[in-house]
Amino acid sequence: MSKLVIVESPAKAKTIRKYLGGGYEVTASMGHIRDLPASQLGIDVEHGYAPQYINIKGKEKIIRELKSMAKASDGVYLATDPDREGEAISWHLANLLGLDVHEQNRVTFGEITKKGVTQGMAAPRAIDMDLFNAQQARRVLDRLVGYKLSPFLWRKVRRGLSAGRVQSVALRLIVDREKEIEAFTPEEYWNVDAVLSPPSSSKKFTARLAGTADGKKLEVKNAGEAQKIQQALDGAVYTVANVQRGKRKKSPAPPFITSTMQQEASRRLGFTATRTMRAAQTLYEGVEIAGQGTTGLITYMRTDSLRIADEAVDAAKAFITAAWGEKYVCPAKRTYKTRSATAAQDAHEAVRPTNPALTPDEVDKSLTGDAAKLYRLIWSRFIASQMADCQQDTVSADIDAAGYRFRASGYVVTFDGFTALYEEASDEKEKKETALPDLAVGDVLRLRELRPEQKFTQPPARYTEATLIKALEENGIGRPSTYAPIITTITDRDYVEREQKKLVPTKLGRVINDLMMEQFPDIVNVQFSAQMEKNLDKVESGQEDWREVIDAFYKGFADELAKAEENMKDKKIKVPDEETDEVCELCGRKMVIKNGRYGKFLACPGFPECRNTKRLVQSMPGACPKCGGRILLRRSKKGRVYYGCEKYPACDFMTWNEPTAETCPQCGSTLFKKGGKSGSLVCEKEGCGYQRALAGPDKG
Repeated sequence: MSKLVIVESPAKAKTIRKYLGGGYEVTASMGHIRDLPASQLGIDVEHGYAPQYINIKGKEKIIRELKSMAKASDGVYLATDPDREGEAISWHLANLLGLDVHEQNRVTFGEITKKGVTQGMAAPRAIDMDLFNAQQARRVLDRLVGYKLSPFLWRKVRRGLSAGRVQSVALRLIVDREKEIEAFTPEEYWNVDAVLSPPSSSKKFTARLAGTADGKKLEVKNAGEAQKIQQALDGAVYTVANVQRGKRKKSPAPPFITSTMQQEASRRLGFTATRTMRAAQTLYEGVEIAGQGTTGLITYMRTDSLRIADEAVDAAKAFITAAWGEKYVCPAKRTYKTRSATAAQDAHEAVRPTNPALTPDEVDKSLTGDAAKLYRLIWSRFIASQMADCQQDTVSADIDAAGYRFRASGYVVTFDGFTALYEEASDEKEKKETALPDLAVGDVLRLRELRPEQKFTQPPARYTEATLIKALEENGIGRPSTYAPIITTITDRDYVEREQKKLVPTKLGRVINDLMMEQFPDIVNVQFSAQMEKNLDKVESGQEDWREVIDAFYKGFADELAKAEENMKDKKIKVPDEETDEVCELCGRKMVIKNGRYGKFLACPGFPECRNTKRLVQSMPGACPKCGGRILLRRSKKGRVYYGCEKYPACDFMTWNEPTAETCPQCGSTLFKKGGKSGSLVCEKEGCGYQRALAGPDKG
């Protein structure tokens, strides 16, 4: 008889089977096998919040097979994922198969490699009841909130809506940011830049007006002030008053945890959090690598920990030495402080390659698509974290002219260090610095150009997935494993839309948020939610009883719900329609955007008298260069955005380049943006050929 090892997925089972060999049978539960009932609350609120678990519909065959295999085996090992959800699946499997939850039959694998599987099998333990109770507490809490609040929203707004403990806070952050943007009043200011050259060189550099020569700060608020300064500087002598030289070092970012991996994949690769986690799951569970067979390429991807095993550090340093030389290896062991609130969350390592010597180029021969891109990101981030600092020589200069002080700064890289491989992307536009020419105090500089430039203060940026995940993490809302489903839920419910990469609340989202703010202030309170997370973490570390945590929350929540029902008796909230410029050709009214079973569409607001509907299309600025018709945003079968004429098929104009509101100075046709930030504006009128850089001289 063989021993039975149960994991969640067939891919993971296949990889582990290869390492265990004879004497073991490895099978998959296909995720959760038991859960709360879908059609009812399933929580006995009156008796200790006891959950009423049932077998998941559609899992009957798997359950029969698992019972049969367990009965025929010489022992069962529960090898589900090493986190709260995995612990819960193991607990349910133990109960379903009649196993003792106190028996040492639970094994976990930090990585699905020969070493990781061998170590895991050598250290079986009992099911961690604190970890299971932490999952159970979250499941019960989310069920109570969701199943009590959602019907309230159905009655007061419309059917099909939902509210949740974490999703409601995420929605509030997005709506609050939108309100900040709407309330923002831009303020005018001016930059005054001097383009200068040293006396013995033609190399130009830019210095910006910083204040007066006696050290007072100066703010230029309008064109009049800028003009006065420009007049005062007419014919002025620009003299170097002070030069400061220094050295600085730049250290690499730490290896990934779940949230930073999601953020960086969003910034660099344009991945949603869900897409990132799907690719990471594939890399963890194992893929077929040429010459090595099936192997797990990364450590477990749901982690808050920045801890790295010593052997992984040694392997990374050996690779760095071979690839770049010993001077590129960080001379000391890098340690990073983990933000994790509990020891349980620090049980795993950071997300890293299981074999640092296995480069992305080698893996590319066996991997494709998202998994290959994400592996390159994880591998590069980890290897860079063990490399030497980037060394820079810095210089800043104060330049005086006609009683005003200008300032310029720059740097040169003296040793590239980790930047030879990888630098972390940023959500903010970084100030560009370049090397300054050799300058000495007393040098009289040549003025090449004086450039006053009008500017306006900018509102805060809308959230992207990356910045929302960062905000949730910084505020202690949710946990890394929940970020992807949170964002998916609020977009699927039509509370939030994606515009480019930005998350924008819909009219429905704003109505729901305002209702929640008014009637359920605790649920959408950031501090309250963060404290709730801390209490749940205490359950995980064995410091709190899960029922007491639920009870403390539920009593206040039940009171809020009762008050809300009373406050809104006989009231129903109407979600305002979004009016468009499209005119109904049947009755002349402006059509509105509706949300239906198959997505958004245009409808006449005169329903039921007028039942006219149309497919929703997004108009772009400019006009078709062939026939002058509207340009519409369209999507290919694979979801790629392109732009075409509204009169198709009569007019066959289409382009991948984005239309702009600018017109061609040669022919007056619409200009299209080609390429990214450093791309160009092009005219697509046949025979014109005009083109210019997005910022720079004409190429026409």
